[in-house]
Amino acid sequence: MKIYTKTGDKGTTSLIYGQRVAKNDMRVEAYGTCDETNSMIGLALSHLNNENFKGKEIIENAYHKIQTNLFHVGAELATPNGKEVKWSLKSSDVEELEKQIDDWDTALPGLTNFILPGGHPAGAAFHVARTIARRAERCAVTLGEDVNPLVLAYLNRLSDLLFVTARYVNHQLGATEKTLHS
Repeated sequence: MKIYTKTGDKGTTSLIYGQRVAKNDMRVEAYGTCDETNSMIGLALSHLNNENFKGKEIIENAYHKIQTNLFHVGAELATPNGKEVKWSLKSSDVEELEKQIDDWDTALPGLTNFILPGGHPAGAAFHVARTIARRAERCAVTLGEDVNPLVLAYLNRLSDLLFVTARYVNHQLGATEKTLHS
């Protein structure tokens, strides 16, 4: 199968089930931003390839499932209203994110001030992924009532987890968190 189809050369793309929409349709923006989040997570993880620390394997395993779930979120957002969604999130997917947030957050020093994104390249990339996940959430909210509430909850919790992951990675690798100047 060829990678290029030429069907999008005039500014349209297909949703699941074949419906054609403009490439700037909010639905395309929403699932495209999920894809962007997923790619940034992949970049963040790649910065950990040559690092060794307690919990690294847990991060890699957790994010393997998260990246898979982001494909499911994107597929759901790419499914036109009234059509069957082939891959759906479960409430347990949101609960898993919450558990991971709680587990990693307890290993971190408490926050007493806002921190600036940065630190180790992996930590910085997780911070960027967080901001992209927030944009995906805003896009999904813009789609309105037709969006599965679990999609919104998942994206919201994911951005929280990405923040905690950035802090956790920075903490494990000895990177200093910089705070705002008063």
